[in-house]
Amino acid sequence: MEITSFEQFELNRQLLNAVTELGYTEPTPIQQKTIPLSLENHDVLGIAQTGTGKTAAYLLPLLMKIKYPQGTNPRALILAPTRELVMQINEAVSAIGKYTGLRHLALYGGLGPKTQIEALQKGVDLLVATPGRFLDLYRLGEIVTKDIRTMVLDEADKMMDMGFMPQIRSVLEVIPTKRQNLLFSATFGGRVERLSAEFLEAPIKVEVTPQASTADMVSQVIYEVPNFRTKVNLLDYLINKDAFQRVIIFARTKSTAENIYKFLARKVVESDRIRVIHANKGQNTRINAMEAFKEGNIQVLVATDVAARGIDVAQVSHVINFDLPLIYEDYVHRIGRTGRANHTGEAITFLTMAEEYHVQKIERIIRMTIPRKPLPTEVEVMETPFDEQQAMLREIDEQRRKEDPTFLGAFHEKKAKNLPNAKDRLKAKSKLPGSKKAASQGNNGRSGAANRKTGTPVSAVKRSGSRGGRR
Repeated sequence: MEITSFEQFELNRQLLNAVTELGYTEPTPIQQKTIPLSLENHDVLGIAQTGTGKTAAYLLPLLMKIKYPQGTNPRALILAPTRELVMQINEAVSAIGKYTGLRHLALYGGLGPKTQIEALQKGVDLLVATPGRFLDLYRLGEIVTKDIRTMVLDEADKMMDMGFMPQIRSVLEVIPTKRQNLLFSATFGGRVERLSAEFLEAPIKVEVTPQASTADMVSQVIYEVPNFRTKVNLLDYLINKDAFQRVIIFARTKSTAENIYKFLARKVVESDRIRVIHANKGQNTRINAMEAFKEGNIQVLVATDVAARGIDVAQVSHVINFDLPLIYEDYVHRIGRTGRANHTGEAITFLTMAEEYHVQKIERIIRMTIPRKPLPTEVEVMETPFDEQQAMLREIDEQRRKEDPTFLGAFHEKKAKNLPNAKDRLKAKSKLPGSKKAASQGNNGRSGAANRKTGTPVSAVKRSGSRGGRR
């Protein structure tokens, strides 16, 4: 039977009223498939791109099951990898469960546990938590797990990327074995498959889009740029030209994110219309920045991947990948910040020659070739500094070694061969990894041998230059 209305799920009136107020009219594909299975108590493995409505897909049946406040111990647990995502899910519980009276609590690190402990002691029906903080409070004796009957693991692939597997196993050891499990992930790689085998019992797999596919509502484009300075010029041009409504700029490192923020705040965007968030920023700073972004008070948010899965804003017009993530699935989550809730969005990626390797891997995951555009003529192309050029060439060498372990490194060999004389070549070789001993022998041992054999003074050997080197 085709499901076209939330009324067909036979949810209680409290949930249906909240859904109507939220403006949900027709269930999304992941909701159509997941909600009936969950209500029938099946274990579910859901593979769904972010922004497809998967949070409501597991929250609606979960809230329907626990229905009303009861006792003091939690009866359901939702685990998520980051504090930002925990906060986002907890906000969704507030919105969807506003008429149920259910008590829910977000548990995450970065702040003292006192307030969370006080809330637990008053009684709670549903916990949304990061694995680490959940275990901390459990070990303090503040969480009683015996009544937990449903467990949801959200963003399982990110859990794996962040190394949460030991904590997840620890959680599984302390909650009842007789329970319903739901696992959601945007990708379904080998590690997630192994986790699902360990975590789920006879699960029904729901896959509404191909694995790691990017949202249909997001258009993607690549600009090839030669260096960092040209990336900055292109960023300046795009933000000024297109007057982006709301844009997230993703950087690979904290230092790059800070540099982008300082440049834009100084020259491009009014300082009160831009924020930066990364792991070094305090908890309150990050929360305040995301709230201001959601409310439309700031236009530009610069972020590392710490925020890639913790922002749910319906009208993010653009995502810019200033550089590519090294965890390739994070590309999917980055661009999933736009094109949400049936709005269209654009994802723009800046690409240097050293990042070509990474984009090929990403295109294999998302099963498409991302179209490329030439740089706008108005963008000034800067000359690549020598150090940056050398760093990119070394990175390309490392990439080739990953694919072919026998590859010796064309960059280093070429550099050594092109030096003008043997003395310089010897110096270059001495700087290569593992060559210190050989260089030492070449500089000292052979010159000494030449002196002993021929009786030539050391100064003469030095003057002879390349002849000493050939000996």
